[in-house]
Formats: sequence, structure tokens, C-alpha cells
Amino acid sequence: MLGFYNYTVILTYAGMLAAFSGILAAVNGGQKAALVCLMLAGACDMFDGAVARTRKRTPAEKRFGIQIDSLSDLISFGVLPGMILYCQDRSLASAAAASLYVLCALVRLAYFNVMEEERQEQTDEARTCYMGLPVTTSAAILPAVYALKGWLGGGVIRMDLLALCAMALFFLLPVRVKKPHAAGKTWIALLGTAEFLLLAGSRWIFL
Repeated sequence: MLGFYNYTVILTYAGMLAAFSGILAAVNGGQKAALVCLMLAGACDMFDGAVARTRKRTPAEKRFGIQIDSLSDLISFGVLPGMILYCQDRSLASAAAASLYVLCALVRLAYFNVMEEERQEQTDEARTCYMGLPVTTSAAILPAVYALKGWLGGGVIRMDLLALCAMALFFLLPVRVKKPHAAGKTWIALLGTAEFLLLAGSRWIFL
């Protein structure tokens, strides 16, 4: 069988399957479920790199890991957020914003792949920062936007549409973003828990 099969890719595959489940949920009107799936995919992505580094991999396995992680990220943090937005009202504006978002996520991930392969050829040390906003931040930002929208009401301004367009822009801006370590990941986990509780108790008004 083609591919590399070991425990280092399990979390990556689990995150992708969670994201695909979220896409199916969004298409069928289950936006809350879709957002929960997005958060689950984000949790898997948070730890898959640490798991991968526990095994001594061949250069081919490392390159495979980079590619499979980015392809999974495109589904999880590119396509899924776009589908969540579009399926709110299936309007032309939502379709345009979602398309822009997915395109920017694709470009950002492809650029990251090139830079990461070059970096890994030079050092085995873990990455300490990113150039541009990582696409995985959508797993924290988008649920927060919808949770607040559910509590505050929809209003005239499409908070979700504006948030996706802003994230798309920051994906491609050459700004340094520090990679979170143990303490940062703990805060992210607490934020995710708070977002889940807000989503569970929100009035869930989208329009």
C-alpha cells in the first residue's frame, strides 16, 4: 500500500475525519456540530507535531508528514470554516468570502510546506514561530465569533463573514506569530472549553 503507516499520523488523520464530519454537518444544517468538529480538529492538530517528534523518522517520512499535515489542514481549517460560513445563508456574499478564505488558506499552506522542508533540511529543532497567521487559529477564532454572535444576536453586520475575510488577509501577511508551547497550549485548551460552553448556551442567531 502507498503511504507511510505508523502512530505519528494517527492524530492528523483523526483531525481530518473530524473536519470531514463537520463539513457534512454544516451542509445538513448542523452548524453547532460543525463548529465542535472544527474545535476537535484543532485539538488534534495542536498535539500531532509533538507526537510525530517522538519517533525517529526517515527523510521521506518527514516529508510525507509535512504534506499530509498540510492537506489535512486545508480540509480542517480551510474548507470546513468556509462551508460553515456559506451554509449559514448560502448567499453570494458568503460564497465569495468563503472562496477567498479557502484560496488564502491554500496559498499559505503551500508556502509553509516549501519553507518547512527547507528548515528541516537545516535543523532538527522544533519551530518557534510562524510567518503569517497559521490557518489553525480558525479553530479558536471562528467558534468564538459564533458564540458571541449567538449571545449578542445577529444584527446587520455579518461578524462571521468579516472574521473570515480578516483571517484570510492575515494568513498571507508577513508577520511573525510565536508558536505556543506548554503554557500557551493550556490557555488555548481553556479558551476552547469556554467557547464550547458559550456555544452550548447561546441563542444561536446567525442572520
